[in-house]
Amino acid sequence: MGISTAAWASLIALTIVVVISCVNEDLHVGFLSIGFAIIVGGVFSGISGAKILTFFPVGLFMILAGVTFLFAMAQENGTMEKLTTHAIRLCKGNNALIPIAVYIISTILTMIGPGNIAIPALLAPVLMPVAARLKLSAFLMTLIIVGSANGAGMSPIAPTGIIINGLLAKMSTALGFSDAIMQNIGWKVFFNSFIAQGFVNFGGFLLMGGFAWMKDQRGKTVNLEEFAPKPEPFSKKQLGTIAMIVLLVILVIVPGLPGMKALLPKGVLFMLANVGTVAFILGGFMLLFGMADSKKAIKLMPWGVIMMVCGVTVLIEVMDKAGGLNAMVKMIGSISNPASVNAWLGLFTGIISAYSSSSGVVVPMFLPLVPGLIQEIGGGNPIAMISTIVVGSHLVDTSPLSTLGAICIACADDSEDKSKLFRKLLIWGLSMSVVGAGICYIFFGLLNM
Repeated sequence: MGISTAAWASLIALTIVVVISCVNEDLHVGFLSIGFAIIVGGVFSGISGAKILTFFPVGLFMILAGVTFLFAMAQENGTMEKLTTHAIRLCKGNNALIPIAVYIISTILTMIGPGNIAIPALLAPVLMPVAARLKLSAFLMTLIIVGSANGAGMSPIAPTGIIINGLLAKMSTALGFSDAIMQNIGWKVFFNSFIAQGFVNFGGFLLMGGFAWMKDQRGKTVNLEEFAPKPEPFSKKQLGTIAMIVLLVILVIVPGLPGMKALLPKGVLFMLANVGTVAFILGGFMLLFGMADSKKAIKLMPWGVIMMVCGVTVLIEVMDKAGGLNAMVKMIGSISNPASVNAWLGLFTGIISAYSSSSGVVVPMFLPLVPGLIQEIGGGNPIAMISTIVVGSHLVDTSPLSTLGAICIACADDSEDKSKLFRKLLIWGLSMSVVGAGICYIFFGLLNM
């Protein structure tokens, strides 16, 4: 297989970025990726730096900025914290129901927009100490918190789901997706992710001791006021924020319902083009009515992740033009067929993601390979392969080397042996690369979900 110098240069640049993202979190690989893209493009591919800067995914950046700003304001004014506390109190202190309640609460809160990093950051400080009081291992509570958030984080109105849909929009022509398919693919990938990750994480919780614990705790209760005291009533600003969140969900879902495009005026459809445009409109109303401190909210936005995704996307675009993507496709295609490709993609994404950013590095790196892989191996279900990349890269996030695993360790009760917890989560997280490969092969290769 002949690989051009430009292709090799782009592959080496990507390898350096991935390795750095695995070993040094202090170096921002998004900005590094743009620098490497300019070097590879200019020296090896004859692409000017000015042209490479036009590869920056402005649309994706704006959608992420709009959604994360709206939810940063909801976090800044205390709305998300109160919603979380009220949701936890719904279990009414029934010990055996707490893991199930947490799973449901985390799923709902994650999928409506805040995403799979924000919700564990809200839940872990409350629930990890509670786990110790209930004699539920911190390891099992981590599986529930991280597993539920990651399973729901692919919602088309949550940041990771937005990243996935933004990347897929650029690939729609190559994949042969019609407008109708593109409207629904986000929800299909979300459904696949929710089912596959839920099967592994909640199943793992039950098998690793959760079922025995729930059986032992049946009929026992805990004093809710100790860990989730009843919060003050929602203020007018917080009620207004809740109304904006509800409107966001409605305005994103309704235009995609059958027959709605014919009923709604074109001007309205143009305004509600995607979740980002809706979020900017609603965020503007929140600003005008002073529902939150916008300066503080801007500081809460995940700018590092946003720029990481956009920067890596620029490098991947240069790789495509340099022939590097095609070389990667041929490498993976040489060991795959339409069924086994899901196992290999699940394994590779899991191994890399165990040490790197799932949504910031791994997803932007692997999703663009799908159209070429389908041609290379002579078939395959693109939605299944997309789902495999998403699931394989996120199943490992309970690892303490990931942000989510690290949050749970940091919030674990002082009575917990954190070194032991670190080892258990590391073993679990790394094993998920192999488990993920098997799950993806069964769910998306054999069952063809």
